[in-house]
Amino acid sequence: MADTIYALSSGAPPAAIGVIRVSGPEAGRALTALAGRAIEPRHASLARLRDSSGELLDQALVVWFPGPDTATGEDLAELHCHGGRAVIAAVERALGAMDGLRAALPGEFTRRAFANGRIDLAEAEGLADLLAAETELQRGAAMAMAGGGLSRLVDGWRDAVLVLSAQVEAALDFSDEDDVDALPEHFSKDLGAVHEELCSWLERPSAERLGEGFRVVLAGPPNAGKSTLFNALCESEAAITSHIAGTTRDVIERSVAIAGIPFTFIDTAGLREQTGDEIERIGVARAREQLDRADLVIWLGPETEGPEDCWEVEAQIDRLAHPVKNDPVFRVSAVTGENLDLMKRALVKRARSSMPRPGELALNVRQRALVADAAEGLSASLSVSDPLLVAEGLRRARLAFDRLIGRATTEDMLDALFGRFCIGK
Repeated sequence: MADTIYALSSGAPPAAIGVIRVSGPEAGRALTALAGRAIEPRHASLARLRDSSGELLDQALVVWFPGPDTATGEDLAELHCHGGRAVIAAVERALGAMDGLRAALPGEFTRRAFANGRIDLAEAEGLADLLAAETELQRGAAMAMAGGGLSRLVDGWRDAVLVLSAQVEAALDFSDEDDVDALPEHFSKDLGAVHEELCSWLERPSAERLGEGFRVVLAGPPNAGKSTLFNALCESEAAITSHIAGTTRDVIERSVAIAGIPFTFIDTAGLREQTGDEIERIGVARAREQLDRADLVIWLGPETEGPEDCWEVEAQIDRLAHPVKNDPVFRVSAVTGENLDLMKRALVKRARSSMPRPGELALNVRQRALVADAAEGLSASLSVSDPLLVAEGLRRARLAFDRLIGRATTEDMLDALFGRFCIGK
């Protein structure tokens, strides 16, 4: 029998309300002991909570959810207490003193929901992403995943492959009979359609782009205005600005959201070939490494000397003696804000083209690897004519789909996934 677990499932106290969740076979007994009476199922009830000595702990709303039709698939109780630290601590002490109850581990409620078939692995990953979402774009993608969007997609792929597998098995089982002696004429076309759909998903932007943000590197020689523009884009004084060459010695990163799109802006040391400062030399080397990782480079140096596909930007236009460019993408002043909003709107448009659209599913690294494995299995089936080899490629695809949504997985992988969750979720 599983332990009964409890934890604060709302935000850290102090708060107006603190929700303590109890899940497991002893949840009903624990709730009755605290409330001093049986609680009507699935109705919010006002109760005075007391510990084993009869001391009043709090007056709270309590809800009793008999399993298995609950969030975790087990008996579940919720205590909606006042959110002070002392109140929460007192109720948790009372729960911990009861036989068969213990404090929950990180992600244990969600792991039980997975183990009891309330959610699958893809939905659990979506829930983890939803809890970590910081921008509207991240929230939309996580909601689509947590709502079962990927799971339904994978089920469709798996059903299609199962039909194809049945056709191959029929050809193998009845190859000596007249009625079934070959694969159907449409077999290759149907198989190719599934393979093509998988490949199209692999070409989409990854979920990690939502977390990392669109990487924009500001680069150019010393005193080109990089740090001032960086601060203006981040709307903070993250970087020290000075007219002294070489003020920025290291890479500075800041993650911000603009119009709901996550960005990572990177300020870099001024690029120059010769410097007698060892620390600045290291900073220049790191700046060049950032250029290779950038989704976009905003080049504030001499025209045509920036990396390929960079944005030529004429900065410091508030200064009379600023370097002029013949054909810049933008002319901006980070000091006066001239054309800065125009640049931000263009950045948002550029970033959206390389990120999942709002509310669109996005595959993470694990999911992409398994979809790629399934696609390779189907590709192998397309390239051979021997039914046994065709069947093996289809089996590989089915196994990848099962691992994707958790029908076949390992404890180590589950530990890593559910360890991402906070205690109480």
